Amino acid sequence: MKRTLLLLISILLVSCALPAGAAAPPAEQRIEKARALFKSYVDLGRAYAPKLANLYADSALIRNTRRYPTGQVREVTIPAPQYKTLLRETMDLAKLRGDVSTYSDVTYASEGDGVRIRATRFSELKKYSSPISILVRPDSTGSWRIFEEISESRP
Repeated sequence: MKRTLLLLISILLVSCALPAGAAAPPAEQRIEKARALFKSYVDLGRAYAPKLANLYADSALIRNTRRYPTGQVREVTIPAPQYKTLLRETMDLAKLRGDVSTYSDVTYASEGDGVRIRATRFSELKKYSSPISILVRPDSTGSWRIFEEISESRP
C-alpha cells in the first residue's frame, strides 16, 4: 500500500511539474540539447556576437563572485534583462580588448528538467581560470535557454 501511494505521489509531482501533455525528454536528449546550447554559447562568445544575449531566459539568475587580490569577495546578482543589454552593448569593446574565454573540464549533469553545465573558464585577457556553472533547460516554448549562470571573476 505504501509503495503504491509513493508511486502515485511521484507521478502526480512529475505531471504537475510539466506543461500539459508534455513529458521530460530522456537524459541523453537533454544532455545533447545542453551540449548544442553550450557550443552556441562558446561560438557566439568567440565571435563577439551580441545575439549571445538571446541564449538567456528573461528570468535567468546571473550571479558573479568577484575575488580581489586583497582577499575581499563581492557577490553581484544582475537581473537577466539588464545583463542581456550589457552583453549586447559591450561586445565591440570586448573584441577590441581581445577579451575571450576558453573552457575546459566541461561536464553535463541532468538536473530537474534541464542540465547543469560545469566548466573551468580561462580568461585569455587576464590570464586566470575560474569555475562557471550554467543551468539550461527548455523555456515555455520549448527553446533551450540559460536559466542560471553562476561564475567567478577577478579584476
